[in-house]
Amino acid sequence: MVRQLCILIISLLFLPLANGNTRFDQALLDLTQQSFKIKATAVDIISTSQHEKSQLLLQTLLAGDLYYNKNSKQLVTILDSDDELEEVTTKSLLSGEESNGLSDSIIKKVKINNQMRIRIKAALAQFELKHDDPQVRLNAVRNMAKNSNSNIIQDLKAHLSDETDSNIIALIEETLALSVLRFGNEKEQLEAIESLSHTSNVKAKTLLNQIINTAGTEHYSTTIIAASRNAIKRINDTEKLNKSVETLFFGISLGSVLLLSAIGLAITFGVMGVINMAHGELMMLGAYTTYVVQLLMPNTIDYSLFVAIPAAFVVAGITGILIERGVIRFLYGRPLETLLATFGISLILQQLVRSIFSPLNRSVETPSWMSGSIQINEMLSLTYNRLYIIVFALLVFAALIYVMKKTRLGLQVRAVTQNREMARSMGIRSGYVDALTFGLGSGIAGVAGVALSQLTNVGPNLGQAYIIDSFMVVVFGGVGNLWGTLVAAMSLGVINKFLEPWSGAVLAKILVLVFIILFIQKKPRGLFPQKGRAAEG
Repeated sequence: MVRQLCILIISLLFLPLANGNTRFDQALLDLTQQSFKIKATAVDIISTSQHEKSQLLLQTLLAGDLYYNKNSKQLVTILDSDDELEEVTTKSLLSGEESNGLSDSIIKKVKINNQMRIRIKAALAQFELKHDDPQVRLNAVRNMAKNSNSNIIQDLKAHLSDETDSNIIALIEETLALSVLRFGNEKEQLEAIESLSHTSNVKAKTLLNQIINTAGTEHYSTTIIAASRNAIKRINDTEKLNKSVETLFFGISLGSVLLLSAIGLAITFGVMGVINMAHGELMMLGAYTTYVVQLLMPNTIDYSLFVAIPAAFVVAGITGILIERGVIRFLYGRPLETLLATFGISLILQQLVRSIFSPLNRSVETPSWMSGSIQINEMLSLTYNRLYIIVFALLVFAALIYVMKKTRLGLQVRAVTQNREMARSMGIRSGYVDALTFGLGSGIAGVAGVALSQLTNVGPNLGQAYIIDSFMVVVFGGVGNLWGTLVAAMSLGVINKFLEPWSGAVLAKILVLVFIILFIQKKPRGLFPQKGRAAEG
């Protein structure tokens, strides 16, 4: 009697485990069915089974690498296949047993649809909630929020008390508020609406709009609908703010490109008074230098820009010195002739590039560390490539300021800029300074080309799109004044981007041009006019 009682107690203790294993085994069989509905249910069972192979199984299924044997219904992965013999080698996902020489006709892929993918991602996210990396946990919560059923909501509630990262806590609270908005009572819904009104959650806005559209029905009370309208207004205000921040970011990034393209022109134009129409082609040479560097080091693209930047500076700088020594030094004091001569040089450089690389545009790869974006919130993300270009432009500007203020060359450049004749009488070789200054400005143009190669395709006409804008920046900021160039570039970039949404890209440029013309009428020497006797004359 005692023995039978013990057997009964042991049986009862192990009955839930046996039922759990039975459900898990049945779910594995259900994955071999044709019905996506049955397979979706099987995914839910597997994700909650706490089986040691559950996570691996779901990962393999999501990756599209899960197959099954038609005869044994065993779930397997394919290790190797022989197309000539029509044979495959498989490995059991659960036991790890390998089978060789199987006919590929009895191995079939477990197919999934988009709804199943969402469920699988949400299920895998539950495994990742306990990961040490906060970014992994954040992505896990985002995936769970896309398929927020009752089980997931309970998991998020349980995890909320253990979470320490403020961003993850905020996202979980938003997800829970969305769930309450669907299924809670009126008091809970009002609290959820108040909470969601301070977020930038796009899903919240959609759900609140759905509530507003039910006005006149008995599904939601007038209080809930009124609160939803107020919440929508707050979310729209947040959306406008985020949009303004994004526009400002794009404006500053455009201003950084204009700064890089104009800063070299500012010092050459300021020192020598040369209207260099080939400045855009020097930028083009820098962009093509980046392309060539990547061709020479295809397996190390992530490091290519660190080689391309000095290489582009040298290539464009030497080209600039050759132009100055070969052509421009004979034309000082004749601005019209320098304009025509440099325009001819620009055509020669364009044709040279067409002959070497063909007229077709070339694509430059973006290093992995410049790819992607920073997700500030669901309404705002900042791309890495533009962010790095902003930082890079400011570094180049700081380096140039250092050269101009702290080096012998900078002292001589400032002397020649302010009074060329007086500088000559003091023993400064103005021709030497002109050559180095033109080379420095050209080298910076080449560096600007490296930055442009990360934003657009590289082609023979690359520089033509920026030469007019560069001259506008120089004239607006004050000829030869670096700080004026910085302020002018950033101002014009931001103004242009804020005008584009309602005027269009072409009209925005026209309006900016009209603004500069009117401004020059009032202040012919720009925002920050150059000082010195020559400048005043």
